Amino acid sequence: QPLQPSLFWYYLLELSFYWSLVFTLPFDVKRKDFKEQIVHHAATIFLISFSYCANYIRIGTLVMVIHDASDCFLEPTKIFNYMKWKKTCDSLFMIFSAVFLISRLVIFPYTVLYNTYYYSMEIFQPFFGYYFVNALLIILQLLHVFWSCLIIHMVYKFILQGTMEKDMRSDTEESDKDEEREKIREKEKNGITYFSNVTSNNYIQRNGSEPLNNRTHLTNGHVKER
Repeated sequence: QPLQPSLFWYYLLELSFYWSLVFTLPFDVKRKDFKEQIVHHAATIFLISFSYCANYIRIGTLVMVIHDASDCFLEPTKIFNYMKWKKTCDSLFMIFSAVFLISRLVIFPYTVLYNTYYYSMEIFQPFFGYYFVNALLIILQLLHVFWSCLIIHMVYKFILQGTMEKDMRSDTEESDKDEEREKIREKEKNGITYFSNVTSNNYIQRNGSEPLNNRTHLTNGHVKER
């Protein structure tokens, strides 16, 4: 089938996007699914390149559209999450979850995998492209199941708590850890100590006051220097 200019640019855009993810992956926040992301990006790049070279334009564009359907909601969700717009973020997250689960667990296997794995054998005999493409598509489907489990868990927490939980792929992001470490270092340098409880004589140590170990409290409330 002829390659239309619009499909050519669509292929070029998708391929450049996933290559950019590969290049920026080492500098991004490390999460629990770091290895799964590498496998996903590699499988996607091979699929896009092979489908273009073998002229599997129909199946290639269909796979890309199915993936883009949910990704277009994922990026705004991240943006509003960083902006602390919780209600907007939660709404977009629920939309993203529904589109992701339907497109990756229903449409993808029943529309793509069924045609490439079963229906294609009614027209052609098995060949290298058949095994190569289906192996990569099955890898993508396994990754879809893995991420769907994380999303379902987040949706379950959202229903119980009424707000979106942090990303299940990591307990604490490295950027958050760096900020906490920096705050601890600043407190250690400044020598600031906070006390939340009040002692029996209603004495609270404040910033810049003399340390407690250099003072002795008398029963009448006066302070005696050692």
